[in-house]
Amino acid sequence: MGLEPGPESREKPRTQPCHGDSDPCYQQTAGDFQHGGGRGDPAAPDRGDWGPGETPISPFLGGSSCPTGVQSSGKSSVLESIVGRDFLPRGSGIVTRRPLVLQLVNVPFLEERQHAASGETSTQAEEWATFLHCKHKTFTDFDEIRQEIETETERTTGTNKGISLEPLYLKIYSPHVLNLTLVDLPGITKVPVGDQPPDIEGLVREMILSYVSNPNCLILAVTAANTDMATSEALKLARDVDPDGRRTLAVVTKLDLMDAGTDAMDVLMGRVIPVKLGIIGVVNRLLMHHIRDCLPELKTRVNVLTAQYQSVLQSYGQPIEDKNATLLQIITKFATEYCHTIEGTARNIETSELCGGARMCYIFHETFGRTLESIDPLAGLTMLDILTAIRNATGPRPALFVPEVSFELLVKRQIKRLEDPSLRCVELVHEELQRIIQHCSTYNTQELLRFPKLHEAIVEVVTGVLRQRLPITNEMVHNLVAIELAYINTKHPDFIDTALVSASVSSSSSSSKNDPPAEGIRRWKSDKVENAGMEEKPKGNTQPPMYSSPSRSHAVNLLDTPMPATRKLSQREQQDCEVIRRLIKSYFLIVRKSIQDSVPKTVMHFLVNYVKDHLQSQLVGQLYKQQLLDMLLTESEDMAQQRKEAAGLLQALQRASQTISEIRETQLW
Repeated sequence: MGLEPGPESREKPRTQPCHGDSDPCYQQTAGDFQHGGGRGDPAAPDRGDWGPGETPISPFLGGSSCPTGVQSSGKSSVLESIVGRDFLPRGSGIVTRRPLVLQLVNVPFLEERQHAASGETSTQAEEWATFLHCKHKTFTDFDEIRQEIETETERTTGTNKGISLEPLYLKIYSPHVLNLTLVDLPGITKVPVGDQPPDIEGLVREMILSYVSNPNCLILAVTAANTDMATSEALKLARDVDPDGRRTLAVVTKLDLMDAGTDAMDVLMGRVIPVKLGIIGVVNRLLMHHIRDCLPELKTRVNVLTAQYQSVLQSYGQPIEDKNATLLQIITKFATEYCHTIEGTARNIETSELCGGARMCYIFHETFGRTLESIDPLAGLTMLDILTAIRNATGPRPALFVPEVSFELLVKRQIKRLEDPSLRCVELVHEELQRIIQHCSTYNTQELLRFPKLHEAIVEVVTGVLRQRLPITNEMVHNLVAIELAYINTKHPDFIDTALVSASVSSSSSSSKNDPPAEGIRRWKSDKVENAGMEEKPKGNTQPPMYSSPSRSHAVNLLDTPMPATRKLSQREQQDCEVIRRLIKSYFLIVRKSIQDSVPKTVMHFLVNYVKDHLQSQLVGQLYKQQLLDMLLTESEDMAQQRKEAAGLLQALQRASQTISEIRETQLW
């Protein structure tokens, strides 16, 4: 049923279904649009008479199809998709401002019509259209059809968004369409704008109801996918006139405009709002053009992802056939990578930091070497300390010569300071060997992650070997220092000549005091020169000195009381102390050079090279056992699941690539 445009036609239209035994659509031309025969009586459709208040119905379907929905939900685009042509006005806001009754007529192809025509003039176009209001004009350009719709709409409704209840009739002839009648209606609106009346919502709703109330009308409830289906005005209106849902078909548009991370699966499956005739998701021309523009980039991305997942799938490996060979292969690969990292010949070389053998070289020559060089040979030794050692070495008797044992005592004390940096060097190399385990695990990640038990076992074996060799290496380094302490070789070729040192010290002292130079002799001991305070005996003391108490005498006790810092040493004491200082420094530098050279060699021999030479044999000996094969080569569940997912994604990407290739060969609208 339709809406009457004016008071001149207020009689109730007939609502009985249309019947006919011939299709007038093949016979109607532009001249068939006329207002004869009443108001488009559906009982006589073969006359081709369309009244201004009726919706002509195709005899093939016995009714029409009316898309309903709110503004900008995509109703007009759905109609254009059915027709396969762009001919309806477009824009923002309310664009369809009066009903458009569209009748599609299927006609033979132009070549067939020309061949069948017997001298009669026919339209020389594949597709054409006619309007009822200009029935003598035939349109073959669909842009002109759009312009005519806009012009005729503005003639009756104005240019300020007004609406009209008077329908506009259009008939399209094409070999690419079905015989079908469609009605494009204004969208449901809430707030009047422009020249729209205050009751615009009620007027539009009544207009839509006048068409969809026809029991022969198929209702297309159009709803945008980026809105909530539960609030769909189109579905609500359809339920009002079709409570059983026998003639309602839900159409979901704008699927390409949904928010990222969302989908319309539940809506299309009918889990949100069930519709008896079903729910159809459509993408309109906008998306098709977008897809066509994006196809080259999309094709490239699919190809890149396909290559990536092929590589990932290969890294997961194939199911194991020979467990013995697989175990030996993984052990050998790990041991080889470990040794290559130490030697600097690994395939995967770090660029962000030093690792492996390069870091060990840095530890030996930078960290350890600079630490030794920073040790002062005379650190912690003062002139009073040296003098105390000299006097302690003489025992209870006054010393006439500088005792040799004082030099050995003091130089051993300084040499002992080289032991801690040497042991720390061993510790740093041991830590680096531990880090290499993680480095090799990183570059064999897929294989080791595939067999987590084997990974744990390999790490445990290598760690055990390093733990076993660490105390042995520490003991050898400790022995290096002990060897130096065991024998002070004063005949070392690089050791300074004692006589020259004594002569140099004596000469310097004599020159400063204008004294004759001391006689240079090759001896360790020299005449003892007592200091002035010690030479003088205490006056007025009636008791023998040997019975005097140290705490009550004026003598300095070097064992219990430190010598006063302000005490001035005699010239002879200064000479003896300076000789000892120079000899200690000379010998310490010899020992430091030896330790700096021998410690890295010891670490390499007893720790690094041993691990390199015995790592693979240790791994094979402890892991290559028949009773351990099944346990070690048990594949992780995560890896199996990841392989399955990668295979599925690869198949999907391959299908997508094939589909894209097919789309590129298809002509889009």
